[in-house]
Amino acid sequence: MAYKYIDNYREQGARKRLVDVLRKKGIGDEHVLEAIGKVKRHCFFDETFWNQAYRDIAFPIGEGQTISQPYTVAYQTELLHIRKGDKVLEIGTGSGYQTCILLELGATVYTIERQEKLYHRTKYVLPNEMGYNAHFFLGDGSIGISEYAPYDKIIVTAGAPTVPEVLLKQLNIGGILVIPVGDEETQQMVTILKVSENDYEKIVLDTFRFVPLVGDKAW
Repeated sequence: MAYKYIDNYREQGARKRLVDVLRKKGIGDEHVLEAIGKVKRHCFFDETFWNQAYRDIAFPIGEGQTISQPYTVAYQTELLHIRKGDKVLEIGTGSGYQTCILLELGATVYTIERQEKLYHRTKYVLPNEMGYNAHFFLGDGSIGISEYAPYDKIIVTAGAPTVPEVLLKQLNIGGILVIPVGDEETQQMVTILKVSENDYEKIVLDTFRFVPLVGDKAW
């Protein structure tokens, strides 16, 4: 596969149009929209499919996974209320697109992927081709990364049958977990705020469709 990492007026204009689409769909956080407007999404696509890169759609990236729809990425990111310097755990690195958005917002990102080919590709492409530096891990994201906990925010980018208790334990007090929960077909986006060591506030939001979260604490 051939990837293109340069960024010309064509790509920049396409990103501006994508930002306009997301704004019309209800994304209101201008910091999130600005990040969407900066991250070169075409870098995750074979050149053959360049014209798909800035459409508001998910797209296959191999290993049975997809690069998430930009609206979904923006929606989840908006729910996290990222502040510069936040320590964020991302479950499901995938292509690395969501990782880049979090980094553009000033977060320190710990990201874990279970698919070895995706892990090695993203670990190389983000810092070496795109200039984004995160902490990359290969393993079972459903159990988090306890050795670097606690985290200010946790984002899960695959559908889970329940909210893994182990992830809640890895949140700072005052921290936010955003996770799609449901069956293997559709899920509802859930936001959880950790109020105290054992108390949480839960909000159930819109319906989405994610690939399944696979692991010891998932499917």
